[in-house]
Amino acid sequence: MSRVVVLGAGAWGTALALQAHRAGSDVWLIRRTPWPDRRSPHLPGIVIPDEITLTETLREAWDPVPDAVIIAVPMQHLRGALGMIEPRAPLMLVAKGVETGTLRLPLEVLHAVHPTASAVVLSGPNFAHEIAAGLPAASVVAGPDPLLRARLIGLLGGPTFRLYGNDDPLGVQLGGAAKNVIAIAAGAVTGAGLGENARAALITRGLAELGRLVTSLGGRVETVAGLSGLGDLLLTCTGGASRNFRCGLALGRGESLASTVDAAVGVIEGVATAPALVARAAGLELPVCAAVASLLAGTTTLDQAIATLMARPVRDE
Repeated sequence: MSRVVVLGAGAWGTALALQAHRAGSDVWLIRRTPWPDRRSPHLPGIVIPDEITLTETLREAWDPVPDAVIIAVPMQHLRGALGMIEPRAPLMLVAKGVETGTLRLPLEVLHAVHPTASAVVLSGPNFAHEIAAGLPAASVVAGPDPLLRARLIGLLGGPTFRLYGNDDPLGVQLGGAAKNVIAIAAGAVTGAGLGENARAALITRGLAELGRLVTSLGGRVETVAGLSGLGDLLLTCTGGASRNFRCGLALGRGESLASTVDAAVGVIEGVATAPALVARAAGLELPVCAAVASLLAGTTTLDQAIATLMARPVRDE
C-alpha cells in the first residue's frame, strides 16, 4: 500500500487526505493542534475515518519515508512549512498565490528552500467541502516530469476525482493566483448591486487579462482555457463558497477589509496575492488586478475603480 502524508489539516488538506484514502493509500494527516475528536473543525459534518492517522508530529509521519507528501498550507506560510521537512519524497504543492516580498510562485518558493526537490502542483476548480464529500470534480497535476505527474495522479485520482497531467506549471500557478484576485472583483461587483451583466463582463475581461499574464510570463495559452485557468476562474467568481468572492461581496456592500478578513473562516488568499501579482507582472496591462490591489490598499474606492475600468480606451476585443 502506498503511503501519503498531508502536511496541513485545514479544509483543503483534510479534503485531500480523504481523497488519498479513497484512492487506496495509507494516509497520515499532520495538524498543528489536537482536535477534541475525529470531526474536522474546518469541514462541518466531516468525520475522519479511523484508517487515517492524525498526528501533530512530523518525525512520526516521516518513518518510513512516504511515497508522496502533500503540502497543504496557505501560500504565505508555504516557505515556513517547507523549512520543516526533508524532501526525501516527491511533493505536491496545493497553495495558490504569490509570496509577498519575493513575488515567487509555489514551485519557486520550494526550489529556493530545497533546490533539488521533486514536485508538482495541484490546481483546478475545487471546493474543499465537495472533494471531502466525494462529489465529482476534476483538477490538474502540473510539473515538468511526466513520470512524476503520472505517479502522483495514480496516488490521488479516483472515480470521483479526475486528474489531468499538465507540463505548464508556470501557467497553472499563475491561473491559481490570478483567479483569486479576479474573484474579489467579481464579488465586489455583485455586492455593489451592479448586476449580472457587469459580473459576466468582468469575468470575461478577467479571463483575457489572465491570458495576457500567462503568455507574457512564459506560460501557454492552452493552459488558460483549461481547468486551472477558465475552470478555476468560473468557480471562484460564481461559487458562494469562495472566500475570495465573499470578501469582494462584503467590500461591495461597504464593509471594511479589516472586518471582512477578521470574520473569514480560513485565509482569503487574494488579499495578499493582489499587490504581489501586480508587482510580479510590472509593465503588463492588468487593469482588473490593479484595481483590486488599489481597492484593498485603500487608495481607491469601488466607485472610482469601476469608473476607471469603464473609462478605458475603446478598442477591438
